[in-house]
Amino acid sequence: MPVQNKAMLITYADSMGRNIKELQEVLTTYIGDAIGGIHLLPFFPSTGDRGFAPSDYTRVDSAFGDWRDVQALGKKYYLMFDFMINHISRESVMYQDFKAKKDASVYRDFFIRWEKFWPQGRPTQADIDLIYKRKDRAPIQEITFADGSQEHLWNTFGDEQIDINVNADSAKKFIKETLLEMVHHGADLIRLDAFAYAIKKIDTNDFFVAPEIWQLLDSVRDILTPLQAEILPEIHEHYTIPAKINAHGYFTYDFVLPLVTLYTLYSGKTAQLAKWLKMSPKRQFTTLDTHDGIGVVDARDILTDDEIAYTSSELYKVGANVKKTYSSAVYNNLDIYQINSTYYSALGNDDKAYLLARIFQIFAPGIPQIYYVGLLAGANDLDLLERTKEGRNINRHYYSQDEVAKEVQRPVVKKLLELLSWRNQFAAFDLDGEITVQTEGEQTIRVKRTSTDGRDTAILQANAADKTFTIKANDQIIFSDDEADKVRL
Repeated sequence: MPVQNKAMLITYADSMGRNIKELQEVLTTYIGDAIGGIHLLPFFPSTGDRGFAPSDYTRVDSAFGDWRDVQALGKKYYLMFDFMINHISRESVMYQDFKAKKDASVYRDFFIRWEKFWPQGRPTQADIDLIYKRKDRAPIQEITFADGSQEHLWNTFGDEQIDINVNADSAKKFIKETLLEMVHHGADLIRLDAFAYAIKKIDTNDFFVAPEIWQLLDSVRDILTPLQAEILPEIHEHYTIPAKINAHGYFTYDFVLPLVTLYTLYSGKTAQLAKWLKMSPKRQFTTLDTHDGIGVVDARDILTDDEIAYTSSELYKVGANVKKTYSSAVYNNLDIYQINSTYYSALGNDDKAYLLARIFQIFAPGIPQIYYVGLLAGANDLDLLERTKEGRNINRHYYSQDEVAKEVQRPVVKKLLELLSWRNQFAAFDLDGEITVQTEGEQTIRVKRTSTDGRDTAILQANAADKTFTIKANDQIIFSDDEADKVRL
C-alpha cells in the first residue's frame, strides 16, 4: 500500500514480543488504529550493530520469523525497511568471495580499496583530517586475502560494516536487486541509512558530496518510482541539509523537533518551537525519539549555542537516570552528537510533560514517527544498559507481550494512543493542509491545523511552563489536561 498520513511505529522485530508474529499480535490486541505504518528496524541476518551490519538482504533472520510474517504486517500497515546503502557485513557473499579470490572475484570492485583509491603519494595527513569521520583515525580496515596478501578497505562505521563502492557495476546491480526484493516483500518506503557517507571523492570531506549524492538518490528513486515505493534519506546534520533533500521531492526526517521540544518544556518558553513549526516542511516524518538517542547537532541554529548547552545540561539534571557517562567509552558509545535516554526519562518520567511533548509532535507538520519505547512511555532501562555496556541500550528495552498488556493500562499511554487514533483519521492533519502558529507571551503557543478543503480545523492551545493545554476539533474542546473538559474522541 502507498505511504499513508498515519502515525508510524518504529520498532525492532523482537522488541514488542519475541518476533514479528508476536509483534503483530501485540499491535492488533493492544495498539489498534493508533498506528498506521511500521518502520521495522533491520530484520535481516546481521553480524553487528543490532541489525545494521546486514549480511544477506534476501532472508529474514530466522529468530524473527520469515517473509510471510513480514508480508502479513503489510496487509494492515504501510511498511518501511532499512537499506544500508553505504556498507555491508564482512560475512556477506560479496566480502567472502572477494577475500577468497581477490582480483579474480566478481566483487573485486565492490568495496573501496584504500590503496587504489588514492593517487601515488597520498593520502597525506591533511587528506585524512579532511574526511568526515566517525572514528579518531583513518576510516580503514585491513583485509587478508586467501593468498596471504593484504590491503585496506574503507570502513566508516563498526568493524563489521565495510563500505560499498556504489559506483561499481557489481554494486549497482546489488543495489537494484536489493531494492526490488524489498518492494516485492512489502516495503512501501525504504530508509536509506548512512547514505550521506556513500560517495567518496578525493579533495572532499566524503560526506554528502554534491552533485554525486543527488545522482545516487535519483538512481534509487528511478528504480522505486515505477513500483510506487518511496525513499526516506536518513541524515543527522544541520537542518539546512534535510531542507535541500526535501526540496528535491524526498521525504525527510524532522530531527530538530526533539531538542527544541525539550528546550520548550524545560524553559517554559515557546518562541523557538513556534519558529521551527513555521519553518518545517510538510513532507516529512517527525520524531522525538529513535533507536539511537536524542540528537543534538540537528537543532543547531534553530536553538542558539547557549540554548543547546542549557537543554543538554537540563537533560542531565532533570532527566530520570540520564547520565553523561552513558554516552562515554565506558558504555561503548562515543557518539557525542546524541544523548542516551528515553524521551520519557528525559522529561523526568513526568506524564504531564511527556503527553504535551507528544501533542506538539502530533500538531507539527508531517507524519509522526513514534519509537516503540516512546509509544509505551518507557523509562530508561538501566538493567539492560549495565548488562550490555552499550549506551544506546538504555532506550532499547525488550517488552514481552505481558508487559505491553500492563503498560497500555497506564493513563499516559491510554491518552497517547487515543490522541494518535484521532489524529490519524481527522482531515485537519492533511499533509498539504494549512498550519498557523502564534505565541501569546513567552509561555503560550497556539497551533492551528486546517484541512486542505478548509472544512476541518484542529487547534492546540498550550502553556509550556505549567504544561496545561486544550485541543479543539471544529471549535469543540475534545481534549485537555483537565479531565472534566475532555470529550471522548
